Amino acid sequence: MADQKPLRKPSPPWPWSRRKQIWDPPTLLDLILDSPLRALMSFVYAILLSLRGAPFNPPRNKPNVRVICISDTHTNTPHVPNGDVLIHAGDLTNAGTVGEIQAQIDWLSSLPHREKIIIAGNHDSYFDPKSKKAEDKGKKLNYRGLHYLHNQSITLKFKGGRKLTFYGSPDIPQCGGSDFAFQYNKASPPWQNRIPRDTDVLITHTPPKYHLDINLGCSGLLSEIWKVKPRLHIFGHIHSGHGREAVFWDEGQLAYERLMASKRGGILGDIFPSPAWVDAVKIIFYGIRGILWDRLMVGPGGGNGGLLVNAALVWQSTTDVGNPVEIVEL
Repeated sequence: MADQKPLRKPSPPWPWSRRKQIWDPPTLLDLILDSPLRALMSFVYAILLSLRGAPFNPPRNKPNVRVICISDTHTNTPHVPNGDVLIHAGDLTNAGTVGEIQAQIDWLSSLPHREKIIIAGNHDSYFDPKSKKAEDKGKKLNYRGLHYLHNQSITLKFKGGRKLTFYGSPDIPQCGGSDFAFQYNKASPPWQNRIPRDTDVLITHTPPKYHLDINLGCSGLLSEIWKVKPRLHIFGHIHSGHGREAVFWDEGQLAYERLMASKRGGILGDIFPSPAWVDAVKIIFYGIRGILWDRLMVGPGGGNGGLLVNAALVWQSTTDVGNPVEIVEL
């Protein structure tokens, strides 16, 4: 039975305070002290993306595929809307024991979605031999018809002859002790040439760098998705990054990512001209050009962009549900 507790959403912190830990979203003061230029251009970039509209439209001659995106349930069993496929992007549990994972699988299997796909997260230690608890060794899970993806793909068929290829991977940049699963050295990300180029829906636990990640995502994953350009990329892990963001794989997005990656100079450093100023101008130029192109030439949603979804359901650094379920029509 789904847990019907109300969403937990505490009041946001006072904008002139500082965040308590890196897993909380930066406050306005945090952003200004870090880099006023980046704070301003993040706001401008978000506005330009919203004006461009949807990065793609579902096919007109075939039924839509309704994708229900969730992640980071941490043993909670919230209400989940129905759809054609349910995707869970990891951190089903807190302790990662067989009992906790099986309880989550049993809950997911009780939901009405025709297809269900799960990957592991860093809290799901049973799936990683390096972090599996001694008492869980030798124990097995009953997947109850769910598709568990570990660095592998699956192609599923949907109504109207639609086929979509899904690829799932649990790996994350190192962020905790030995009890966390699937961690890799940040200097040696494992993503190069790993994700098949025909992937329609990519499922990872970690976000890519600079997108819905409060600057805690993976730059190696970002480089790889530029090659693959999945139509939909679902992830979680960074609870405070919950939401969705369009990507258009163009010069404006490149300029934004370069600006976010450039060395921070603080308030004084941003006053003096630098390459970051050039990228700020490019963000505006290519953003406006993209709006005009999408609105006047191909039409909103007529491009070959993609959608990034941070589907984490728990609120910030808690394990209480506080974010809504994300629904995408493909």
